Amino acid sequence: MAKDLEKEKKLAAKEAVKSIRDHMIIGLGTGSSAVYVIKEIGELVKNGLKIKAIPTSNATQELAASLNIPLIDINSVNTIDITIDGADEFTSDLILIKGGGGALLKEKIVASLTKEEIIIADSSKKVEAIGKFKVPIEVIPFASNYVLRQIELLKGIGQIRTNADQPFITDQGNYIIDADFGLISNPAALAEKLNGIEGIVGHGIFIDLASKVIMGNNDSILIFERKGASHKS
Repeated sequence: MAKDLEKEKKLAAKEAVKSIRDHMIIGLGTGSSAVYVIKEIGELVKNGLKIKAIPTSNATQELAASLNIPLIDINSVNTIDITIDGADEFTSDLILIKGGGGALLKEKIVASLTKEEIIIADSSKKVEAIGKFKVPIEVIPFASNYVLRQIELLKGIGQIRTNADQPFITDQGNYIIDADFGLISNPAALAEKLNGIEGIVGHGIFIDLASKVIMGNNDSILIFERKGASHKS
């Protein structure tokens, strides 16, 4: 019997929002899983929850605003209490690939400011090693060809993401290169090499950012916590 992945996402979203308390600053993720979270938070706000939220994309901002979730500028705060977001892949030690929705740069900035980063996922997202899902890499258009060549030197195959036969444009006006490195045996080393390439403004390998993953699994919930994770202050 095939799993109902959308049901699993909804279950994970309902579990994740239980961590939210009045007067918190909440980071709102982007993507199909995050939509369920934002709708749950919208219901809580409607019923009297008092929070302020920071969206990670224009799409998230529009959805949150339509649900009357109070939004603030990220530059008005020094920390974010909780962010709830999705992932394209995750391992049991909470190494993630994110960016399938094209919002990886803002998602990583918000995650870096967050005391507790909660990832929700359906059971199809859990992997032994990341890399079956291509690594999204955000690049400034001027550097796209150079970055593609650098990815080749790292034994990867990169392709500029398109939308209706035109390059996909991020909220920041950049391109995304989806890079296939195969299964990645050392994500930290690859992340460091990507960080050193001029023209890359962000990539979708997330390490030491998620505090826990809440995964829907049929009718139940599984929680994976990062070993040694501590709340940022």
